[in-house]
Amino acid sequence: MTHLTRLPAPDGVAPAAQYSHVVTGTGRLVAVSGRLAPDEDGALVGEGDPEAQARQVFENLGRCLAAAGATFDDVVKLTYFVTDMAHMPAVRAARAGHIPDDRLPAASAVRVAGLVRPEFLLEVEALAVVAA
Repeated sequence: MTHLTRLPAPDGVAPAAQYSHVVTGTGRLVAVSGRLAPDEDGALVGEGDPEAQARQVFENLGRCLAAAGATFDDVVKLTYFVTDMAHMPAVRAARAGHIPDDRLPAASAVRVAGLVRPEFLLEVEALAVVAA
């Protein structure tokens, strides 16, 4: 049995296609700071390309989760920061490569004026709960 429970549509709340409204769990909390799209040497992957940046962001997120003993199955919340909401399909496609639709975490998407450097188009942070 899983240590997480996902509630995609609590009573009285319209269902959401791209996230779960509520995720609960027991275990050890893992907080991953916002991930950007540099490679392991610090060079930006995909300048001007939201699809390439989103793929790299999720690769970096996966590495950070693994370092804490977590996987994408343990993620309870993702927060997306995008400079343009038009980048969200690329973010969802990259996420789909790591998280199946039946395990969607809670999520928030925030459009921002900019990130730490202007060439970054998106950033993703995560909260996970690892089984005790």
